[in-house]
Amino acid sequence: MAAGPPQSGGGIQQVYERNQEATIYVGNLDPKIDEEVLWELMCQCGPVANIHLPRDKITQTHQGYGFVEFKNEEDSDYTIKIMNMIRLFGKPIRCNKSSQDKKTNEVGANLFIGNLEPEVDEKMLYDTFSAFGVLLFAKVMRDPDTGQSRGFGFISYDTFEASDAALAGMNGQFLCNRPISCSYAYKKETKGERHGSAAERLIAASRPKDGPKPASAPAAAPGRPGMPGGGPPGMPTLRPPSLPPGMPAPPGMGGR
Repeated sequence: MAAGPPQSGGGIQQVYERNQEATIYVGNLDPKIDEEVLWELMCQCGPVANIHLPRDKITQTHQGYGFVEFKNEEDSDYTIKIMNMIRLFGKPIRCNKSSQDKKTNEVGANLFIGNLEPEVDEKMLYDTFSAFGVLLFAKVMRDPDTGQSRGFGFISYDTFEASDAALAGMNGQFLCNRPISCSYAYKKETKGERHGSAAERLIAASRPKDGPKPASAPAAAPGRPGMPGGGPPGMPTLRPPSLPPGMPAPPGMGGR
């Protein structure tokens, strides 16, 4: 029988002592989730050494994310593969290696995906678009009260080559019997400026080549008919037949 979650005090000292290679970042956590709930969930994947949920100093509520340190790196890798996008209290949690979960991995290859059927979830969105390159995230926007899909979402690739290929191959294609729309997403806090600009591409081209590793494929939701199983994404029914994975965008295809 596993013991309870260890205390996560220690501040800066704890950060230095933590085995980063065996630690995963867990995000999009519901306020109802505490250390004990997270401990019970993660113990299903392997022995847990430590759990840390950063909390507000005044309200003592956690800030929607945390860190789980396993006793060995293999268990942390296994957890990412099967727990990413699992729903807890109606919210799909995000699991990544803690060292990989940084905004600096994003180059701006962010696409808006519109006109989604209500049945399209994060798993299906990930499986559909991972055929074109390494996905950093795939998110379906939902109503905060009902949890129902709002009919659109966002995805982010690690390169503009991948996002260009996805844009060329999937815009107007049918997903769950509805044609979806794909375009470069608008940047936050700008007046109508989209991602995919020449400036972003120039910055991305000058970045070091040792970029981020792919986000793990979300596990399939149990009991969903017609959904592909867990494991590496393979799209036998959704992949566009005219554009296999890895094929560069057609000549003349550029960002918006």
